[in-house]
Amino acid sequence: MTVEEIYGAMVETFQRETGITLAGDGDMAVRLYAVAAQIYALYVQADWVNRQCFPQTAVEDYLDLHAQLRGVERREAVAAQGIIRFETDSAAAADLTISAGTICMTAGLVRFETVEDVVIPAGQTQGEALAVAVEPGAVGNVAADTIRAMAVAPVGVSRCTNPEGFSGGVDRENDEELRARVLETFQRMPNGANAAFYQQGAMSFPQVVAATVIPRPRGVGTVDVVISTTAGAPDATLLQQVQDYFEARREIAVDLMVRAPEILSVDVAIQVSVASNHDSDTVLQNVESELRSWFDGRRLGENVLVAQIGALVFGVEGVENYSITVPAADVTVAVDELPWLDSLSLTEMGGSA
Repeated sequence: MTVEEIYGAMVETFQRETGITLAGDGDMAVRLYAVAAQIYALYVQADWVNRQCFPQTAVEDYLDLHAQLRGVERREAVAAQGIIRFETDSAAAADLTISAGTICMTAGLVRFETVEDVVIPAGQTQGEALAVAVEPGAVGNVAADTIRAMAVAPVGVSRCTNPEGFSGGVDRENDEELRARVLETFQRMPNGANAAFYQQGAMSFPQVVAATVIPRPRGVGTVDVVISTTAGAPDATLLQQVQDYFEARREIAVDLMVRAPEILSVDVAIQVSVASNHDSDTVLQNVESELRSWFDGRRLGENVLVAQIGALVFGVEGVENYSITVPAADVTVAVDELPWLDSLSLTEMGGSA
């Protein structure tokens, strides 16, 4: 109901009960309208409270509370990572150390920070260091050769660049993504032995973005749990943590193994037609960033569809048309395989990039 509808009902009831016709600008009419506005506010508040009571309609912190009741947590943003190469104009006479914490940037002012010291040995002109995006999220998934500036250039260093694209950056899980995971816990109830039990248990680790369960891979009574992270294959520490988690909870006599996925390399080559009012280099860099963001650990066990790649490319602002030459057809992925972007070639239709 609107304020006007509530007010109209109040006026009608007042006139019926008292026989007095209210003037539109009279004192009683003003008072009734003020009460109607307050009643409407109560209706709005009650509707909002009702929506927060159910995971299908709850939002933000209230959806997080529903998730906690199901043993699910919202995934926080993950920073992209990669390699930054530092170069000098001439070979140094002595070792040149570039300290961790050096800030480098793209032309769009996306910042990256080195997480380790790097030494350019005497007689050499370059050295490489691992770096992560300062701001977590997909914004850090930048194309190769786009990091070109240093906030404060270390003494003796002339320039920097990234020989390969940065990847692994993932935005904070939004409400709809979290809602889907929460509702899935109702649709697939874990019972301590089924696939849902193992999958939901593995996904309870914040580093795990996808998990698949393979029953009887080594015969009766065996289970394999395959997990992946935003960076692709999990490290040995995470594998052991998930293994220990299930060892304390698995059924008796179940031979369980937590392992990394098999990496399935995927090559991609695309020709892109750029709209006349857009800069070609910027558009191609944005296309590369979008594709590198898409090829992460969440693709575990999912086929790579040419139509999906096309939709990603066409969704980039400034792309007028495109032609995918590789892969020529959909790539079939096994349940324990993770499709991973191996090589990416982007060329402009009628030109090159």
